[in-house]
Amino acid sequence: MATQLPVLFEPGLSGSDHEALRAAVAALERQSFVARLAGLAGGKMGVVGLALSPKLQEAASLAAQKALTAALSVALTSLEDARPGNSTRFHLRLAALTGGVGGAVGLAALPIELPLSTTIMLRSIADIARHEGENLREPATALACLEVFALGAHAAEGNLLEGGYLAVRSILAKSVSDAARFVTVRGVAQESAPAMVRLVAQIAGRFGVVVSQKAAAQAAPLIGALSGAAINVAFTDHFQTLARGHFTMRRLERVYNPVMVRAEYARIAREEGYWEDPSQAA
Repeated sequence: MATQLPVLFEPGLSGSDHEALRAAVAALERQSFVARLAGLAGGKMGVVGLALSPKLQEAASLAAQKALTAALSVALTSLEDARPGNSTRFHLRLAALTGGVGGAVGLAALPIELPLSTTIMLRSIADIARHEGENLREPATALACLEVFALGAHAAEGNLLEGGYLAVRSILAKSVSDAARFVTVRGVAQESAPAMVRLVAQIAGRFGVVVSQKAAAQAAPLIGALSGAAINVAFTDHFQTLARGHFTMRRLERVYNPVMVRAEYARIAREEGYWEDPSQAA
């Protein structure tokens, strides 16, 4: 009698994890920073209204690069020492404070205010990561926190590839892996190392889009009555929301087959209309 082989199958997500995945898709695909600003401005702010001059765009890009370089150093040296706990509201209050100072001074304060705001956001992101079971002592986790800053641009603004969040992660995957390997092997964080420079440049290219929108909002007459604090709170809350989705995905990928989790993510994204369904295309 032939020996019967066990039936191998891929278990699906539990009900609660499927709901968590659906919430992650919404967090990562649904709302852009511009949409948040439009909400603050009573729906009167659009992408066209957030145009910066080439000179200011360059300044915003340089500020984003500087901010991420500073955040990289924090990510790889001190995140594990952060006190555990739900610090979301605390970090929003800090963001409001730094945004208020920046708003009072104007765009000239961006190179000083943005690195501080970014570091505040990074610590909040790390707290969200820890809550989802991440070990902040691992370089890959610290870099995954930094990766959140690449997720802020949105498809509706022509800045996110088809495939959304999954496409951005795919683009960054090799750079994140190379940077994590460098830190693990060398045991030190050298911001000038090629692997680190490449990762920061890739993230900065996307983070700079949202930084430009933030800077333009602070300069726009339409919402000039809004304080820099309100804009910075929206800025911080945007990335906290992205972090929750990102680290929910990473948690599910640790529990289940990552290929299955990503396939289900894509199915939900198309079902909810965040991505175009190829079968419905003309």
